Order: sequence, then C-alpha cells, then structure tokens
Amino acid sequence: MWVDEQIWGHRLWDSQSPWLIFLEFLTVAEACHREGQLLDNEKRPFSLSFRPNKRMYLRNILYNNENIFELAKRYPDDATAWREWLDWMQSNAQAVPDTDFSYLKKRFRSFDQFASLVAMIRSSTIESGSNKRWSSRFVFPFGRHAIYEDLSVVGGTPSREYIYFGRPGELMYQMLARSQDAERLRPHLARAFDRKDACDRLLALMQPDLPDDLQTRGNSYLPYKSHPTFDALAHDWLAVFDLELPRFDAYPHLVTLGALHLALYQLVVAAELCNDRRPSFVCEVVAPRKTLVRELSVMSYLLNNQLPQRAVEDHVRSIGLTDAWRAAAADASGFAACRELMRERVRWPRDKDDYDGPTEPEALLSALKRAALARHRQHVANVHRSYGGGAGLVSRRGTNRLRYAPTDELLKALILANVPVRMEYGEFLAVLFDRYGLVFGEREACQVLSSEEFDKRAFQANSARLQGRLKTLGMLRRLSDACAYVENPLRKATP
Repeated sequence: MWVDEQIWGHRLWDSQSPWLIFLEFLTVAEACHREGQLLDNEKRPFSLSFRPNKRMYLRNILYNNENIFELAKRYPDDATAWREWLDWMQSNAQAVPDTDFSYLKKRFRSFDQFASLVAMIRSSTIESGSNKRWSSRFVFPFGRHAIYEDLSVVGGTPSREYIYFGRPGELMYQMLARSQDAERLRPHLARAFDRKDACDRLLALMQPDLPDDLQTRGNSYLPYKSHPTFDALAHDWLAVFDLELPRFDAYPHLVTLGALHLALYQLVVAAELCNDRRPSFVCEVVAPRKTLVRELSVMSYLLNNQLPQRAVEDHVRSIGLTDAWRAAAADASGFAACRELMRERVRWPRDKDDYDGPTEPEALLSALKRAALARHRQHVANVHRSYGGGAGLVSRRGTNRLRYAPTDELLKALILANVPVRMEYGEFLAVLFDRYGLVFGEREACQVLSSEEFDKRAFQANSARLQGRLKTLGMLRRLSDACAYVENPLRKATP
C-alpha cells in the first residue's frame, strides 16, 4: 500500500545507519555529477533516475579476496605469488565479465606492495565491524573511484536490493536538490568527486580500463517541492563545507547532521499533518544522578515517537472525509465504488487476501487503518529512534529508557554548523531551539512545558552541565559567571 510514502516519500528505511545513508547519497550525487546534473532539480524534477557505478573488480579485490595476505606471506618469490593469486581469482572472482586480473601486475611494483596497499585500503572500510556480505561492504569515499552502489551477488550475477541502501540516501539527495542552497552546495560536492586524492588514485589503479556496467536506478519519491527542513539540511551542510576542513574531516559531521535532519523531517511533517506545533526535544545533559530533566526528556521522546503513527491515522481518516469518498459511499454500488477509490488513493486492497471483511465503506476504512499501522510499525515507526540514535540525539545512556541526551559528536557538529566564530551562550541555546527545537535551558523550556512541568532550577543545572561539557570539548570560554561564549575553533575571526 501507499500510505507512509504519501506522507514522507519513498522511502524512509530504519535499518540503514547514518553512514550508509550518506554513502547512498554519494552514489546518487556522483552519478548525477557525471551526467552534468548535480543537484539540478530543473533538469530532473520527477522522477529521480541515475546510473551508479558497480565497481565489481575493485570490490572483488578488497572484499572477496581473503587469501591475498596468506599468499603474500607464503610466497616471497614475486612471480609465484602473482601466479597463485591470479589463478585463484580466475576461479573465485564473481560478478565481473572477465576474471583476468593480470592488468594489476603492470601497475604495482610487487605482489607484496599490492597486498600491503589492499590491506591499507581495507582498513578504511566503513562500519568494518558489521557482518555484511562482501558485496555490501564499502570503502571510505576518498573520491569518485571509491563510490558504488549496494549489490547482492547470487550465482555470480549482481542485483540491486533495497536493504543496506534502502533509498533514504535518494530522499536526502532530492531534499538538497530542492533546497534554497542547492546551487551553493553544488561546487562543494563537485570538488569532492573531482579532487585528485592519493587514495582515490590508488583505487583507480585497482580497476581495469573497462566501462562499468551501468544500470538506471531511482524512481524514489519525495512528496514536497520545497520544505523548511530541506533548507535547514542544506544550511548546515553548507556551513560545514564552508569551514574548508582538511581532506575528509567534514564527512563525519555531514553524516551526523544528515541523520539528524532526516529524523527532524519525519517528525516535522507528521506534526504538520496532525496540526500540532513544531516538535521540541527536551535534552538532558547527563548527570551523575537521576534528574527531573531526564524524566521530562523521556516524556518528550515518547510524545514525539507517537507523532508518525498519529500522522498515519490522520491520513487514513482524511480519506473518509473527502467529497469523493462520501459520494462513492452514497452511490448504489457504495462498497465497490469506495474500494476502487481506495485502490486509486493508496493501492489497497489489491485482492481478497488484503480484505475479506464486511462490504461496508466504514469497515473498509477501518481495515485500511489497521493494515497501514501494522505496516508502519515494521520500519517507518522506528526511524525516529534509529536515525535519532545514529545522529547522537537519542540515547539510553545511564538509564534503560530512551530519551534525548546529545553526544559530544552531535554537539560539535551543531557548533560547527551554527557558530560563525563565537556566540554568546544564551544566544547559542536560542539558535538550537529555533532551528532544531532542542531544549537545554530555562528560557526555552518555559516555552514548551506547562507550568506544572517546568522547574527553573532543574534547567539551570542542566544548562550549567552543558557549559561544562562544551568547555571540556574546547568549544566554550567563560569570561565570568554571567558571561560565556561558545566558540567554533575551526573558523578564525576575520581581522
């Protein structure tokens, strides 16, 4: 059925980590850049299509090649080592049109050097501790030769599966392409693909001079032409890019902020559909003992976690409130007309297995609600927890209940994205509240909590703990008890 997708697009997928979302985004961006259409929404408004690289030779060398290090130790003779390894690859390489890897002998001084460089590159594998199949392992994105799509290899044939790359990276690409800052972001991403990085040149040497087997992917769907959350994501990424960090130090911050904004996108859209105020997030700065702020943070998490389900319920309810539904229900063939209308709206029910209940429009609408919620709970309902946890916002640290307790990595990313050089501490808290809905101090808490919930001293203590955390990170300077400044250490003040 097509319910979650009408609200948030196709698709939010809870099983994907922030790094894999970012890598999926890069496959889309690199493919569009190759065609001269990077973040150019005018040339491809709908639907998104792109032709990502597979790079199966490289992936066989890096991840389907466990005996390379053993052969390097066993055969000190270079010719013998190359011969044994090439014979092994001839029999065991998968998903390549030709299993001849002899082109590598001309590109490396010795087999030992080649094996050592393979080991070095493998050490940069993203999420190397995860137990993924060899065709779903990813090297750090040094440049365009390190970017490729997720594939499953069965019987020697590669095929696209939407498991590790489940399309949230495609949604992120479309969000940025539809943002107000798309044009300003374009040159930053283009440089990331075009730069002559030493590791990327090494990866190019590991691949033959053959055209890749490119296939068209895409058809993901984003329901909104523009949205404030798209602009907020682009704003933060642009701020990080503008820091001109050395080499690839920006990527971890982009990963963190990307996951955060996807989580915010889901909740903000849900709140809009439910006619609720913008979501807020009561954040606890972890204390040695249980505090009132922790309890309020737990409650804040639970309230926000219910928003997506409420949005699904309201969306289904809205179908029954349309003039088309009322007219169909009043028709002589009321049930059949309502069923056809529902099929047009949400692609459900398709057959008797989907619905075999009473032939009444209200019963059909109730059945859709149950089915939509059951499907929603499988994946989309978990996005808030999954992406929020991956971004460092949602945590169980110090307790067995989920709540908002930002990590140091998230705090650093927020400072880099929002503090030009230095900012008065109270102003910084106001920025976090205005842009993200994050609540740390008393001024922001009194705006979102009732008088019964609000405790001034508890939030003053929470704010003081945050000051201490930022000072430890080297990102806050206290001039006096009443004057503290948050500092961006990576941006120098202009003279």
